[in-house]
Amino acid sequence: MSNSGLYSPGLSHRLTRMNYQVIGFTIGSILAILGIFQLFPALLDYYDGHRNAQIFYFCGVVSLFFGGALVIANKNFKMDVTIRQAFLLTTLSWIFMATFSALPIYIANPKLDYAKSFFEGMSAITTTGSTVLVGLDDMSRGLLLWRSILQMIGGLGIIAFAIVLLPHLKIGGMHLFKTETSDRSDKPVARTTTLVRMLVYVYLFLMGLCMLAYKVLGMSWFDAMNHAMTTVSTGGFSTHDASFGHFGSVAMEVTCMIFMLCGGIPFILYVYALYGRWQNILADEQVKGLLAMLAVFISVLTVWLWLNSEYSIYQSLRYVSFNVISLITTTGYATTDYNPWGPFASMCILFITYLGACAGSTSGGIKTMRLIIVGRVLRKHLKNLIYPNGVFIANYQGRAVSDEEGLNIMGFLGLFVALNVLLTLLLTMTGVDLMTAISGAATATANVGPGLGAVIGPAGNFATLNDTALWLLSLGMLLGRLEILTVAVILSMRFWKG
Repeated sequence: MSNSGLYSPGLSHRLTRMNYQVIGFTIGSILAILGIFQLFPALLDYYDGHRNAQIFYFCGVVSLFFGGALVIANKNFKMDVTIRQAFLLTTLSWIFMATFSALPIYIANPKLDYAKSFFEGMSAITTTGSTVLVGLDDMSRGLLLWRSILQMIGGLGIIAFAIVLLPHLKIGGMHLFKTETSDRSDKPVARTTTLVRMLVYVYLFLMGLCMLAYKVLGMSWFDAMNHAMTTVSTGGFSTHDASFGHFGSVAMEVTCMIFMLCGGIPFILYVYALYGRWQNILADEQVKGLLAMLAVFISVLTVWLWLNSEYSIYQSLRYVSFNVISLITTTGYATTDYNPWGPFASMCILFITYLGACAGSTSGGIKTMRLIIVGRVLRKHLKNLIYPNGVFIANYQGRAVSDEEGLNIMGFLGLFVALNVLLTLLLTMTGVDLMTAISGAATATANVGPGLGAVIGPAGNFATLNDTALWLLSLGMLLGRLEILTVAVILSMRFWKG
């Protein structure tokens, strides 16, 4: 596996004895933070006189207890995190966050078993946006706020993961992203801690700006705050069963599209902008590629819907633009049910589900960077077939992409496809119909939210799926959010040797 991208060159020399103390301390700190955040929905439900206040207080204490115990037990750790520890720590962090974040959901909803609650927690923390909850309009405000907070935390976590850690792990070509974001020669700030702090500032600033825009356009402060958290994180949880379509406002939809795109752009570009390098945003090949894909899909589907429905050209453009941007940024908001748009539109939507926006953003999916590089590598090989004596180079962001790097990315795409096929087959074995299985696998691994069909489409819900299917989809969300190999590598025998 030495050339597969699972391990960096020379990794065998760095596979030292596992330092479980740093892992325990970090996970304990995360659980303690979750416990503190549960005070906010507890206070809100206490203000509203809702019984869920006691549930959030109790679950907050539980998270603080276990988190504090891990911190105290491992307080004398040595900060010597290796690549191997980074793999294990990242995977365990997301699993523990999903496990503990599901507790208040489980206790507050007697009709939900733990499989459904865990699914909801995993969907929130991975910013997927699929839900098993119904009756959101009548639900306690504390529980709605908790779901939004989880997506806010998950979105921030995945930005740091994608920008700080993934480039060093060489997963699916992410080391090519390193040339723009992680090399000391090009990093806008020298220290990783400073970079992460700047990313937090940008993230919170965008959420604050989005919240104010929603409020000015007519949302209540509560709706504006929740939707700002789930828009910028490209999570897609709403406070209403009708999702973003509940508001029926063109101005709000345009605002939402703008901030979904903001969440789908590499956040490192905003940090560059703070240092006066605004031109980097529009000059970035990922951003240009994302905008080009949006232009093509929106144009094609708008014309299709206009010609094959009773919608006017304006209505077609409105519905298509919002839902396509929501899907490609893997936010998952919906303003209308797109299942009746016809087979062609459904296939386009399924294809869009896999794509994702930019690497280094809050979105999931394959990522625009990989699509661009694969296209250029394939074009290079095609030219080599036509002109055997020619010398051709595949470039990305002004840097030559080697054959090994191209194969690395194509290997990732192969694994992504294989995971979707396997997950689809396993879902059908649980009794799920084929359309639900295919779109369910796609929406889980790409961290999108709604699927296709009457069951899990934008007008449906995941609540009717059996527990086995929900556990499988939860695993799919974890694998998709952590770029598949981050989880898969810890299952290999070589990982545990050394």
